[in-house]
Amino acid sequence: MSETTTIQTFEVNRSNWQQTRTVDETFDGVLQDQEVLLAIDRFALTANNISYCVSGDMLGYWRFFPAQEGWGRIPAMGFADVVASNCPGIAVGERVWGFLPMATHLKIQAGSVNEHGFKDVSAHRDGLAPVYASFDRVAAAPDNDPAVEDLTMLLRGLFTTSWLVEDFMFDNNHFGASQYLITSASSKTSIALAFAVRERGLLSAVGLTSAGNKSFVEGLGCYDRVITYDEIGALDAAIPSIVVDMAGSDKTLADIHHHFGDQLRFSSKVGATHYEEMTGGLDGSGEALPGAEPVFFFAPAQIEKRNADWGTGEVMKRLSQSLAKFLDFGAQILTVKRQHGAQAMADSYLQMLAGTADASVGYVMSLRD
Repeated sequence: MSETTTIQTFEVNRSNWQQTRTVDETFDGVLQDQEVLLAIDRFALTANNISYCVSGDMLGYWRFFPAQEGWGRIPAMGFADVVASNCPGIAVGERVWGFLPMATHLKIQAGSVNEHGFKDVSAHRDGLAPVYASFDRVAAAPDNDPAVEDLTMLLRGLFTTSWLVEDFMFDNNHFGASQYLITSASSKTSIALAFAVRERGLLSAVGLTSAGNKSFVEGLGCYDRVITYDEIGALDAAIPSIVVDMAGSDKTLADIHHHFGDQLRFSSKVGATHYEEMTGGLDGSGEALPGAEPVFFFAPAQIEKRNADWGTGEVMKRLSQSLAKFLDFGAQILTVKRQHGAQAMADSYLQMLAGTADASVGYVMSLRD
C-alpha cells in the first residue's frame, strides 16, 4: 500500500468525558517491518466502554491506543480487515476480531503470529494484559458466522467478563453466599452475569435497577427477583450475599453494605454505568463500608488462572459453549442499531455516558460515513 490514508479517531477529554473530538491523522502508506494496517469495519458501543474510562488509569486502558496528552482513546470490541501488511504470515484481506480504538484504521506492530491470530506487540503495550493485544483470525474460528457479527461485538466481550466473574465466585465457593445482588441490572454485562448464574444453577440472582427499567429487566427472565434501588431495605438482610456492582454508584453500594453488614460476603466492583455517583468507595461519613471490602474485578487474572488450571483450549471451549447460548438469548432481547459517522459516534457515546441509551438496543458503530 503506497497511497496516503486519512485516519479518523474518536477521543474524549480524560478530565471531562463529556468533551469529545474526532482527530485526523495521515498515514503515508509506508509500513515498517512487521507492521500491519487494519481498516476498522465496525465496533460495539456499550456501558463497558464507560467502564474503560472509569478504570482507564487504574487498569491501563488509556495506554492501549496512545493519544495526545489529556485525551483518551476508548477501547472497543469489533471487527477489522487487513488492508496493508509488511508482516509475513498476515495477508491483505484477512478479517480479525479484537480490541480496537473507535477509529477508521489502526496501525500495529504484529507479533506472535499463528493460525488462530496475532498480537499487537508495539512498545506501548509492554506491561499490559496480553489478552487485550490479541486479534483473532475470523476465518480460523470454527463457529464463525457473519450473520451474528453484530451480536458478537455487542455481547462477546462483556459476556466473557461476566462469565469470568461467575467462574471466580464459583472457584471460591461463592464465599459462603447463597444469592447474588447485581446492580445496573438492565446493562448487558449484568444481564450476562445473571444468565451465567442461572446456567450454573447454584445461587439465586437479585437484579437492582431504576424504576424506569424494572419492567424490561423483569421481562428478561434471567433474574429470580428484580427490585428498584429504593427497595434495598426490603431485602432479607440475613441472607449471605455477594454484590456485583456494575453501576459504580457509591450511594447504592453503601446502601447494600449497610443493609447486609457482615452477611455481605464479597463485594465486587465491575462496571460504572452510574459513574457520576462515584465518590471513592466510602459511605457519606468517609468511613469504611461494613461487610466485605469492595474489590475491583480484573478479568485477565481469572482467565490466566483458568488457563493454568484447565489449559487454554479447554477454557475457550467452555467459554464458547456458554457464549453460543447467550448469543441466542441476546437475539431475542436486543434490537441492533447500526450508526455511521463522527456525529453519530459522538451523539451515541454521550447518550451512553448519560445513561439515557435504550437498554433494549445494541449500538453498533462505524466512524466511516
